[in-house]
Amino acid sequence: EVQVVESGGGAVETGGSLRLSCTASEYSASRTCMAWFRQAPGKEREGVVSINTYTRDTIYADSVKGRFTVSTDSAKNAVYLQMSNLKSEDTAVYYCARGAYTYGVCALGPSRYGDWGQGTQVTVSS
Repeated sequence: EVQVVESGGGAVETGGSLRLSCTASEYSASRTCMAWFRQAPGKEREGVVSINTYTRDTIYADSVKGRFTVSTDSAKNAVYLQMSNLKSEDTAVYYCARGAYTYGVCALGPSRYGDWGQGTQVTVSS
């Protein structure tokens, strides 16, 4: 069973930054799809960014382009989400997810990913 664990959430003020970390056991460092999702209260889970760890292709949600950056560290089996210029609408529980490898871009739909972390809360206040 693949275990996915997120960390790094917290409370920040508008305009601040946070970095989320995610590690996945049995992480295939060379070829897999990893993604970050978020879910705000009363809203559906939405994709934030996906990354193909082999081709390095990424997809960002329009709402985070230019503010969020995804990166990986294969030596640590880790995926990171650097979030900058945070806004109140970024407040949500953030989830890391792992999906099977595909060539090219990894789709950003939740059904694409079979292994999920427990989530980490990010709260942005003014």
